[in-house]
Amino acid sequence: MFIYWMVHPSIMLKSKKASLIAVLVAACIGSNYALLGVANFKVMDLLVFVSGFVFGSTVGASIGVLTWMVYGVLNPYGFVPQIWIVTMLSEAIYGIMGGFLAKSISLADYSNSRVVVRVLFGAAGFLLTFIYDLVTNVAFALTFGIPIMAALISGIPFAIIHELSNLILFGVCSPPLISILEKSYRGFESWPL
Repeated sequence: MFIYWMVHPSIMLKSKKASLIAVLVAACIGSNYALLGVANFKVMDLLVFVSGFVFGSTVGASIGVLTWMVYGVLNPYGFVPQIWIVTMLSEAIYGIMGGFLAKSISLADYSNSRVVVRVLFGAAGFLLTFIYDLVTNVAFALTFGIPIMAALISGIPFAIIHELSNLILFGVCSPPLISILEKSYRGFESWPL
């Protein structure tokens, strides 16, 4: 088996990358269950965004979709197919935009200004969460026949918690998590094959 990997090193790299993705999906799911008692405080959004930043939009979006494929079906708040589909697609936005942001900026350019990087990531977290909350609240309203404005207004307290907590999480935790994931992934690339 080892000889096969030596002849085809890309297979080894792909399996290591798949393993890292599986670990990130598991971390997202586990964090959702661990934080059930805290309304709208989600580490998952941060992990999906950072995954997109490090591995690209496709991988980041996949982590978001895979997380909701499992968590949405085994959701302690109940399973509603329409909401499940919308949350899967909406969570993918974090990964897509993480990948897009990685292509748009170079962290090396901001290495002397950590505050600028943290503000940028915090703003991204806030804006993406605003979009996520808007889309999922509209989907909730349409699914259950509630007037959209009523659903949006009643969701304001939960949206504020979600958006502000992501502003802080993304701003504080994105740079170190990106660094850890990049070192881990680069470590995979440099492993002897």
